Amino acid sequence: MPLPVQVFNFQGAVEPMQIDADPQEDQQNAPDINYVVENPTLDLEQFASSYSGLMRIERLQFIAEHCPQLRAEALKMALSFVQRTFNVDVYEEIHRRLTDATRKKALLKLEKLDTDLKNYKGNSIKESIRRGHDDLGDHYLDCGDLSNALKCYSRARDYCTSAKHVSVYLQNWSHVHSYVSKAESTPEIAEQRGERDSQNQSVLTKLKCAAGLAELASRKYKPAAKCFLQASFDHCDFPELLSPSNVAVYGGMCALATFDRQELQKNIISSSSFKLFLELEPQVRDIIFKFYESKYASCLKLLDEMKILYARDVDQRGHTFQKSVHMGKEFQRRAKAMILRAAVLRNQIHVKSPPREGSQGELTTANSQTTRMSSTM
Repeated sequence: MPLPVQVFNFQGAVEPMQIDADPQEDQQNAPDINYVVENPTLDLEQFASSYSGLMRIERLQFIAEHCPQLRAEALKMALSFVQRTFNVDVYEEIHRRLTDATRKKALLKLEKLDTDLKNYKGNSIKESIRRGHDDLGDHYLDCGDLSNALKCYSRARDYCTSAKHVSVYLQNWSHVHSYVSKAESTPEIAEQRGERDSQNQSVLTKLKCAAGLAELASRKYKPAAKCFLQASFDHCDFPELLSPSNVAVYGGMCALATFDRQELQKNIISSSSFKLFLELEPQVRDIIFKFYESKYASCLKLLDEMKILYARDVDQRGHTFQKSVHMGKEFQRRAKAMILRAAVLRNQIHVKSPPREGSQGELTTANSQTTRMSSTM
């Protein structure tokens, strides 16, 4: 009895050598699932600590893609992890996505602040309009757009400490002088200049430090020193502009470069207020005291050491130290000349006129001349 013949269809069968098919074909054919998770309750740090290596980075990228609220934080964590590897392609991809997310977030905030300002103008509330300009200026400053930040601050009021700070960032020193002059001439500052009000002293200290920076940038060292010396140590708390240590260095070096001994004694050494600044920079204090005590070698040595430390300072540019070193060397030269003159007078040394045609000048004392004259007679 003949066996029945079974016919098989091998048309769709996979060849033995085609088992390892390209996985990208399956990925391309898979549907793109795009969904967004709102109001997540995920602890991102704990979640990331459950993975390591490339899997941690991929998980964080997945969260950044589907969870807008955690996108920035997830990308920052992924960026910090990928920086420990040599995966340049992934680093560039994460960095690009983080930049795009930050830019989008900044634009959304800018639109909101601009809309709020338009509403304030529609309601004609002056204080709200001023606050809206300030908020918009703060946002531009946070984005690094200093020009637009300065415009917003300038529209807020005729003078503004924030506008002064931005002018310092832009190194627009004429604007700094203008804002300081306007602020000091206002009735609130002018009437309370002699009072010890904490807020008033803080504003005055800001103004004097900003004016000192402007004078220093213009290489007007003596006015700069006088401005820094008027700063109050207890109210010098504005790290967005400069630190108390900067006040000590700038004020001390400018005073050293331009003050005479009496001014140094009165305004620096005997000043109870500026001594508090100098306590933060003992090297500057030692330089001033060495200079006042005529210990010029030690003073110049300390100045050279400080010049190395502050050579790349953004505000000083090194020229303040050059001026101070020049003054120290000049005083040292004068001191040597005075010592030599005192020795000449003490020993009664007479200097003959310059020699003529081959003759040699000589230094003789009065006693030797008397002895020589008596021997010839």
